[in-house]
Amino acid sequence: MTDLSPELLHATANAVMPFGKFKGRYLIDLPEEYLLWFERQGLPSGILGRQLALVLMLKIEGQEALLRPMIRRSGT
Repeated sequence: MTDLSPELLHATANAVMPFGKFKGRYLIDLPEEYLLWFERQGLPSGILGRQLALVLMLKIEGQEALLRPMIRRSGT
């Protein structure tokens, strides 16, 4: 993962899981164990796969707080 552009970071901070058990949750709020499972199974192709890989990397490195200030919560 080499793309840490501001655009990808902002898009990832505000991306939500589009399907499954955690549908509707911000990607940054997904449990690390779920992301590791997804990685073992094979991440989706395209932007969602890149975002999930980025979130996993940030969680592993203890840097998930990097994305939190970028989240645009509804009603703010």
